[in-house]
Amino acid sequence: MTEKMYTCIVCPKSCRIVLYDDGEKRSVTGNGCKRGESYALNEYANPMRMITTAVRVIGGKPGLLPVISTGEVPRDKLMACMAELYATVTSAPVKQGDVIVENVLGLNVDIIASRDIKKKEETV
Repeated sequence: MTEKMYTCIVCPKSCRIVLYDDGEKRSVTGNGCKRGESYALNEYANPMRMITTAVRVIGGKPGLLPVISTGEVPRDKLMACMAELYATVTSAPVKQGDVIVENVLGLNVDIIASRDIKKKEETV
């Protein structure tokens, strides 16, 4: 029997959850609500993560743009997504909500700007 321990992140209670998998049936203990049970089952079978990082901006001030994913991506694709984002460069100006990378890695998740970046004023 497989036994996995999780700390639930669904609510502030942070329940210590134990998931048991005997190969035929999965059960959960320690959860304070149904959402905790759902969290543990999903985390065990198909862990997903949101992406928050920054990409380079040319001609903007500041030179980094914070971005976030519009949905979760599979945890096993996270590093490939990050590699693509580390190689991404965009140009100022950028408005919050602008799509920076559409359909990242074909996962049906966009990467969007999470703030405005103004174009850097040039000094002559």
